[in-house]
Amino acid sequence: MTSPIVLSLELALVTSALLTLFGLPLAYWLAFTRFRLRFLVESVVALPIVLPPTVLGFYLLVAFGSRGWLGAFWKQATGHTLAFSFEGLVIGSVLYSLPFAVQPFTAALGAVDRRLLAASASLGASGWRTFWRITFPLALPGIVTGFALSFAHTLGEFGVVLMVGGNIAGRTRTASIAIYDNVQMLDYQAASRESLLLLAISFSLLVMIYALDRSRNWRLR
Repeated sequence: MTSPIVLSLELALVTSALLTLFGLPLAYWLAFTRFRLRFLVESVVALPIVLPPTVLGFYLLVAFGSRGWLGAFWKQATGHTLAFSFEGLVIGSVLYSLPFAVQPFTAALGAVDRRLLAASASLGASGWRTFWRITFPLALPGIVTGFALSFAHTLGEFGVVLMVGGNIAGRTRTASIAIYDNVQMLDYQAASRESLLLLAISFSLLVMIYALDRSRNWRLR
């Protein structure tokens, strides 16, 4: 049976990888578009920051259930609904952690010197080649920051995970839920062990983020 810590790490890793894969194109569009209603898209992306997790979790639970459009489609395709499944946790986590990845991505991409991009285009480089040879390397510290922030945010999720996945041991019982359960059972020793481990992981991620930011600022001087 998968332990809550391992399950949380798996969930955080899968979520961060998906956010990087799908969040980078969105961030690129936000950084370079001249669309006048861009602020509406930015508002949708930032919504999970201010939206109570239980509200997002409730709507996801309705959508993931057997009567929800997404849950019904998933059940027809796989034989089970998204509610109370690891796949459901992944989708919920991607939506809940979206701004923690896309906003750093957008800031990093937007900070790339446009003169370098114009020079690359004038030399005949395609947009795809310019992205991989210039834009991506220069924005890499911000991309790593977005990955780490979304990883750390997913690692500590509680409300959305509990609403969407419940508390099924080995399937949806993450570390944050396990800590809550241990406190409810007055098992403070177990809660302390898991809390300290999450604290150590979260602190290590923050140290890495700030170290990368300091290194980037030092190189720009």
